[in-house]
Amino acid sequence: MAVRVAHQATGIAEVVIDAPPVNALDVAGWFELARALNAQGSEPGTRALVLRAEGRGFCAGVDIKEMRRPPRAGAGAYGALLGANSGCAAAFSAVYDCPVPVIAAVHGFCLGGGVGLVGNADIVIASDDAYLGLPEVDRGALGAATHLARLVPQQRMRHMVYTAQYATAAELHGYGSVLAVVDRDRLRETALDVAARIAAKDVVVIRAAKQSLNGIDPVDVKRSYRYEQGFTFELNLTGVSDRLREGFGRGDGAGDPGGPAQGEGT
Repeated sequence: MAVRVAHQATGIAEVVIDAPPVNALDVAGWFELARALNAQGSEPGTRALVLRAEGRGFCAGVDIKEMRRPPRAGAGAYGALLGANSGCAAAFSAVYDCPVPVIAAVHGFCLGGGVGLVGNADIVIASDDAYLGLPEVDRGALGAATHLARLVPQQRMRHMVYTAQYATAAELHGYGSVLAVVDRDRLRETALDVAARIAAKDVVVIRAAKQSLNGIDPVDVKRSYRYEQGFTFELNLTGVSDRLREGFGRGDGAGDPGGPAQGEGT
């Protein structure tokens, strides 16, 4: 199981990504995460939800290895890609559509699909070692710029997409998209404290507030993300994506030498 769930007596649900070694989720893992988020958000007793992870980092995106495996019978040549597209979209939507506020607690690397999750969260708490980025262009893919644009200004987002460079938690805190940057050993505690403050409010009002805030968003995040995914599929048809993924698999496509080595992308 790549995802587990815990509960606090105060009506706070915790959904935890735990897929060693780098929390790069395969297709099944993305759908598992979406189901867990939907189930916990739908529970009448849930007043707030914390999304966090175990291990070296928050999430390294999709499992690139799965993209390189031979297609399953009946899946077609692009079965893994289509599955990852649908799984990511489902998980990102589950965060965004959760009936109660979602607090993302981010540590270490948060790349590709991880940015999609965090960018759709209501509140973000980060450890001082956290960094976020979209290495998609180095993998022959696109996606989650929709969500990155909710975390950094427009020109910075474009720079990060074009160069595959990362932004630190401190930088995002400066933009106001990260509420607090804390020591890693205080990350879960801080996220739960924020969740507890929300959970203490009238749940009917909080759920109405979440729905109303989604309703006034200037960008339809689900539609714009699916638009991005269309370009990823086109790139795969050209063959450039296979070439870049093979380079990544040999180790010459890696970004940060201290970062993940098993996944990255949406």
